[in-house]
Amino acid sequence: MAKNTQRDGKAPTQRMLRVGEMIRRTLSEILQRGEVHDPDLARMSITVGEVRMSPDLRIATAFILPLGGIGKEEALDALRRNRHEVRHLVVKGGTMKFAPELRFQLDGTFDQMDATRALLAEDHVRQDLDE
Repeated sequence: MAKNTQRDGKAPTQRMLRVGEMIRRTLSEILQRGEVHDPDLARMSITVGEVRMSPDLRIATAFILPLGGIGKEEALDALRRNRHEVRHLVVKGGTMKFAPELRFQLDGTFDQMDATRALLAEDHVRQDLDE
């Protein structure tokens, strides 16, 4: 999946970052207001951590996580099921000429932060840090 969001190992362009952030904000607002007509999505509070754009801006990968991390797969399934309606709402609320294809993935950032905290809390690591 990294090939769609990276340009041969290069960092994303300013345009990719700007469009990704615009889509992230719009998607967050849509989910917060409950604009998608799906009862499963209406009862969930979903955080959109990041949106990565492909270099041609045709694919937007949204990294999501339900509040508290409970019901991850259900949230992912509900968003994937309603991706066409969500895509329409994102473009309607933005200033984009073309609607990118929306893809959804679980955001592993919080799991990585927890693993890093646990690693730094280990005795032999703390011992090295204290010196």
